[in-house]
Amino acid sequence: MSATPMPKGVKVFAWIMLVWNLLGVAAFFMHVTLSPDALAQLPAEQQVLYENIPVWSTLAFAVAVCCALAANILLLMRNALALPLFVLSLLGILVQQYYNFMVVDSLGVMGPSSLVMPALIMIFALALIIVSHRGKQQSWLS
Repeated sequence: MSATPMPKGVKVFAWIMLVWNLLGVAAFFMHVTLSPDALAQLPAEQQVLYENIPVWSTLAFAVAVCCALAANILLLMRNALALPLFVLSLLGILVQQYYNFMVVDSLGVMGPSSLVMPALIMIFALALIIVSHRGKQQSWLS
């Protein structure tokens, strides 16, 4: 383990992000197990978007949340492998959001509020990368 202690604020942030990333994994499982009844409750335009999600976008979602969760655990264990996994997670996020906003018009279908969650996801992903990078530089990740 590293000789330099992890700053207390970083520990608190990492624990909060662990909960966030667990919620991301839960959201993924809800996404892939959405029942036909639940799908029928969505507005027609959203049903069409949901029914046509390609496998590659779903895989990107899986990579994003699984890598983020694993990286977060490694961050709490003070393991420097957290950084490349957070970067891989960010790549998954970018692929998924490319589909949502460039391939299909999620913004047009769901409105400006559809930007809030992706923006939060991106901010937290970048923050975790920055924290992990700093941890490697300051030797509290090894």
